[in-house]
Amino acid sequence: MKINWGTGILMAFIAFIGFILFFVVKMSMDDRANHDLVTKEYYKAELGYQKEINAETNASNLSEQLIIRKTPEGLLVQFPKNLKLEKIEGTVSLYRPSNKHLDFDLPISLSNSHLLIPDKRLLDGRWDIKISWEHQDTPYLHKESITY
Repeated sequence: MKINWGTGILMAFIAFIGFILFFVVKMSMDDRANHDLVTKEYYKAELGYQKEINAETNASNLSEQLIIRKTPEGLLVQFPKNLKLEKIEGTVSLYRPSNKHLDFDLPISLSNSHLLIPDKRLLDGRWDIKISWEHQDTPYLHKESITY
């Protein structure tokens, strides 16, 4: 039986579609591929987004900005010195996009104007830092992505 060019093109299309479908099914069924959402209750978190925008605006309007820098001891978060340290309450959330098991939260407790996150808690790579705090009933929020 002789195959003409039309039949060859049709067979190539069918082979290509079969190849693509094979990989789609294989990746959908594979346990190693995590298809989790970043936040478990994404839609509830979306409703509070305006509060986050207002808190970020409050933080950007401060006369002195929050500073995050890497030191040999770890990650240093320096709060504005013009705020009363004993009135600052909040949390520092560190999110690792590549592995959700490395995520952790730290409460903010200051004895001086900075907070040190120990080097042993942080692996090399990308981290998303979210610092939310309140000072005299005003919410503040600072978000930053760093490569440690």
